[in-house]
Amino acid sequence: MIYSIKAPERLQAEIHLPASKSISNRALVLHALAGGSHVPENLSDCDDTLVTIKALRDKPEVVDIMAAGTAMRFLTAYYSVSPGMRIITGTERMRHRPIGILVDALRTLGAQIDYVGEEGFPPLRITGKSLEGKEIALPGNVSSQYISALLMMGGALPQGLTLHLTGNIISRPYIELTMQLMRDFGAEVSWISDDSICVKGGGYQDTPYYIESDWSAASYWYEIAALSTKARIELPGLFANSCQGDSKGAKLFEKLGVKTEFIKGGVRLTKTSECSKRLDANLVEIPDLAQTFVVTCCLKGIPFRFTGLQSLRIKETDRISALITELRKLGFVLQAEGDEALSWEGEWRVPEDHPVIATYEDHRMAMAFAPASFLYNNLQIANPEVVSKSYPHFWEDLKTAGFNVY
Repeated sequence: MIYSIKAPERLQAEIHLPASKSISNRALVLHALAGGSHVPENLSDCDDTLVTIKALRDKPEVVDIMAAGTAMRFLTAYYSVSPGMRIITGTERMRHRPIGILVDALRTLGAQIDYVGEEGFPPLRITGKSLEGKEIALPGNVSSQYISALLMMGGALPQGLTLHLTGNIISRPYIELTMQLMRDFGAEVSWISDDSICVKGGGYQDTPYYIESDWSAASYWYEIAALSTKARIELPGLFANSCQGDSKGAKLFEKLGVKTEFIKGGVRLTKTSECSKRLDANLVEIPDLAQTFVVTCCLKGIPFRFTGLQSLRIKETDRISALITELRKLGFVLQAEGDEALSWEGEWRVPEDHPVIATYEDHRMAMAFAPASFLYNNLQIANPEVVSKSYPHFWEDLKTAGFNVY
């Protein structure tokens, strides 16, 4: 399937974003660990959350989480302390995403986990049992989902868990998000030093919980505002005091000509004339917004150098390589610096006559490139259905805002 997209000349819309995938998946696991009856409200309807709901509700012996990396990590830890034997697997890409660091940490705590296929990768055979809490160490530069999985599980252990993070800690806001939700569900968790977290044991409380809208999804509407000639967009359900790390993207978008105004029940975005001539930033705390900022800067002709991208090569796809390849179709020549940095210094080549953007089974590739339709008439996106992973009604929302999607 291929979608063609034509952008409107002006844009004024109210868009109801999906609920936060990050909060939904954490709240579901904490609800399950609490053995609660109050199912979290306003859950995301994205693929990642739906597979988590199905796994926790239906309790199958073989759990297929498809391409949901969050579900793979969170459920691996959850099943380690839940009675029964299960095999957890996923897509071909998921079976090549490493999970050895998390498995080794869980085994240190006494978990019974076996690799069904290749060592260090899913599928996994997990036999749940009672684990004894203790102090363990984990590199701080691994995916924060490993750390979050251990922390949430640690709150259910009789003696709790102390987790020491070694080296540089990346994606700290996602760790803070997990800790806040754990507190919301009755756990005692805190930093006891700059690199160590202590979770008290004793379990969680059955707690009613309402999920706020997704700041990651909001980033594409910030991009749309930045690239439009004139825009006024209202996004209900977003709040200034959000514990979502991606809310920090709003501040960076000020440098790209988008003003954020917090109004009753949400935010209002407006296009401004203020725009930086260059943008250099460390995105280590907001890696899921990297594609959004890279594409926005290129299309606005703003040279950039973004660092802190070390997690991008092991996401749904190698996002650094994917960005270089697809932006080259549009004429932009980007340079990667190892696994941690990506830059564009204004180098440009003649674009393809009829570029079709590949999405690599990556929802964020599709959504980050869709706003390029402001500059490329009838832009085409291949496999647009991948947005279901986090924002199922993205294309319908574009139509609501005046885009022609066909």
